[in-house]
Amino acid sequence: MPETLPSTAPDPVAIETKLTAARTRLILDKPFLGALVLRLPLCAATGDWCRTTATDARAFYYNPAYIDALSLEQTQFMLAHEALHCALSHFARRGHRQRHRWDLACDYAINPLLIEDGLTPPPNALVMPLYRGLTAEEIYPLIDERDDSETLDTHAYDRDQRQGGSQSGLNERDIDDERQRRQRSPSRAESESQAGHQPKPPSSSSQTHAGKSQTSEAESDTSTPQTEEPLRPDSHEPPAPLTPDERERLAVQWRQRLAGAAQQALQAGKLGGELARQIDHLLQPSLPWRMLLARHLTAIACEDYSYQRPSRREGDFILPGLRGQQAELAVAIDTSGSIQDGELSEFIQEIDALKGQIRARITLLPCDRALAPGAPFQFEPWETFTRPERLQGGGGTSFSPVFDWIDRQDRHPDLLVYFTDAQGEFPEREPSYPVIWLVKGRATVPWGQRIQLN
Repeated sequence: MPETLPSTAPDPVAIETKLTAARTRLILDKPFLGALVLRLPLCAATGDWCRTTATDARAFYYNPAYIDALSLEQTQFMLAHEALHCALSHFARRGHRQRHRWDLACDYAINPLLIEDGLTPPPNALVMPLYRGLTAEEIYPLIDERDDSETLDTHAYDRDQRQGGSQSGLNERDIDDERQRRQRSPSRAESESQAGHQPKPPSSSSQTHAGKSQTSEAESDTSTPQTEEPLRPDSHEPPAPLTPDERERLAVQWRQRLAGAAQQALQAGKLGGELARQIDHLLQPSLPWRMLLARHLTAIACEDYSYQRPSRREGDFILPGLRGQQAELAVAIDTSGSIQDGELSEFIQEIDALKGQIRARITLLPCDRALAPGAPFQFEPWETFTRPERLQGGGGTSFSPVFDWIDRQDRHPDLLVYFTDAQGEFPEREPSYPVIWLVKGRATVPWGQRIQLN
């Protein structure tokens, strides 16, 4: 739980000055993070729904009492924390995952990046050395389903947000009412215009410090219409969760902002380490592991049309005929305890679906430090590839028993697919047949084709 906040109301002007100073320091010292933070308008919120800070991918919401209790360095951390949630599109990447575990995974992924970059976290920031260098998708399956830890901030882009162990109470009717009320109410700029006021321009100090970074960031968004919902001076109610259309639009918008900010920081030599690696991984186009595996398996299929002269018994005409042979596929599974049952079942189902498309016989080789009792298990093309009832394992990991067994056979497989976390003892020599490693985690392999599993 966040620390107890002071009961006296802080000075709003002092809080705004503190946030502006923290943002300016980020622009000067951490131009990548500073450029992202500039994209989030600051909006004060009440403590009944925002105990610390929050974001809905459109604004940075803050509890003035909480910001008042932080140091300037910790305030920088919270600004960057919310900006990275948006820039890394955590609001659009959850998919079917359970919301609270996903929220925890996102915080576990972000906080080490900011700490490594030299920022100072406030109390109760979620940090786990085990998760260092992993993405939220990789961290998610490692979090216990019963973990009731609380995130440092409020992820306001989803409904049913947990705050201090409670629910915000938003239901479908509340969400619809809030959205209709926003549509009926005039924008903040329109209200000021009707009252005879002009919108307050940004200070010259902020413009000076933002400089070229801010201008270029704005240019990177020219292809995306700026149709974000107007913000009120103070947010007494939590924002309505994102609709699918808003989620998609904001994901594209933040991806553009991320690419622009990263390019500028790299040119200035102020972006490196784990943060640069994860950004590069996110911006690179990637294909699901199932699609990549399907491509490899399809490539080994031997069926093709042949114009070879037929036997005289078949007639005098040369017509194209379908010739081919059965593919031999070896599948090894790491049973050392790092692979969960659900992941193993999903993997086997995927292999079974692909096997039927290419007419392959499968030899299953479960292994930790030795092959599992009863191995190998063989499945003909017409048989369903299923998981054996008992797969013993849980010890250390050595990959050699699988390759040793294959070497003793008369014929090598057309392809070996190894499902593992790649943390174990590898054979010294690369085999003559192709090997694909489906790797869960960040470990590397000395040879073969590596495909990131999660």
